[in-house]
Amino acid sequence: MKPVRIAENIYWVGAIDWDLRDFHGYTTERGSTYNSYLILDKEPTLIDTVKHYKFDEMLSRIKQVIEPKNIRHIVSNHVEMDHSGSIPMLLDIAEDADVVTCPQGERGLKNHFFKDIKYRVVKSGDSLDMGENKIIFQQTPMVHWPDNMVSYLENHRILFSNDSFGQHFASIERFDDEVSQDEVITQAKKYYANIVLPYSQQVSAALDVLKNLKIETICPSHGIIWRKSIGEILKEYSKWSSNEVGKKGVVVYDTMWGSTQKMALAIYEAFEDSGYKATLCNLKNWHMSDAMTEIIDAEYVAVGSPTLNRRMLPSVSGFLTYLSGLAPKNRKGIAFGSYGWGGESVKDVEDVLAKAGFQITASFKHQFVLKEEALVEMKNKLKGVIS
Repeated sequence: MKPVRIAENIYWVGAIDWDLRDFHGYTTERGSTYNSYLILDKEPTLIDTVKHYKFDEMLSRIKQVIEPKNIRHIVSNHVEMDHSGSIPMLLDIAEDADVVTCPQGERGLKNHFFKDIKYRVVKSGDSLDMGENKIIFQQTPMVHWPDNMVSYLENHRILFSNDSFGQHFASIERFDDEVSQDEVITQAKKYYANIVLPYSQQVSAALDVLKNLKIETICPSHGIIWRKSIGEILKEYSKWSSNEVGKKGVVVYDTMWGSTQKMALAIYEAFEDSGYKATLCNLKNWHMSDAMTEIIDAEYVAVGSPTLNRRMLPSVSGFLTYLSGLAPKNRKGIAFGSYGWGGESVKDVEDVLAKAGFQITASFKHQFVLKEEALVEMKNKLKGVIS
């Protein structure tokens, strides 16, 4: 449990959660890290803590750098418990420390920890002078909670970016140039698609502020530290936050007896024939968070369900609830499905997609088993819509 030096007198002292496989319904197949950063100075300062059950791991790393009781400031960039959960335990040791947070952060922490804590409340543009180093704070509300802020270490040009630019990615390596760039970008994309996407407008506003800073290192609250591919991750965030889409279609469906699956395959082929990249997501095998990762840069989203008890299949209904909450913008929707006698599921899919802001461009439903000519007709009709 060694600390990792980031720069002179600055250390990563967080914790690695190798076992995490679910985060609020989002699959974390690569685990995660809870990143905490220690700045040594006249007034030693810790940037964020870790989830409560990882406190001992964090404390072990801190002890190899400094006596924990000598910490004077704990910066809380975000109230959520995977960041703040160890604050009370650390304050039992570092009794002279204060907690530096924004006004919304103070309210949130008081509602989490019912104990006497000495708060230092900061707003955008305020700073914390630790001796040789100074932190400048910038509030980034709703990226992705009201209390979110980032901390900028001016003389080292380090941005402690909170949840922005993070990934759920457990690794013994700490830096982006020590791991596969494709892997870390993929995990950052999944993180954005499943956590940050609803707040893209606020992300764009935050990026406008951050572009005025000289940044040489980005230290997020989860995953890998960025020091080589900063331009790449900033470019990706700009693209994701602007809801920029490519020539891509994603087909998400579940099936009972195989007819809806045949329709899904025909739609998939129509995308391919029209020069679109296409992804086929059977909800029996795909987790909805992985489907969302595909959707983040897709122009078209086709959702299919057979009718069960005059409704969609529960798996499709759950996916659409998840999709609606994440609220991707500027997307085109396609509804489809097979049925025995009612056929209500397709209209239900249409209604949910339309309410979520999708432009419905096509809808297909078919009773019982589809003959080949019906599939060809559906595919040709869709190709005409796409092109």
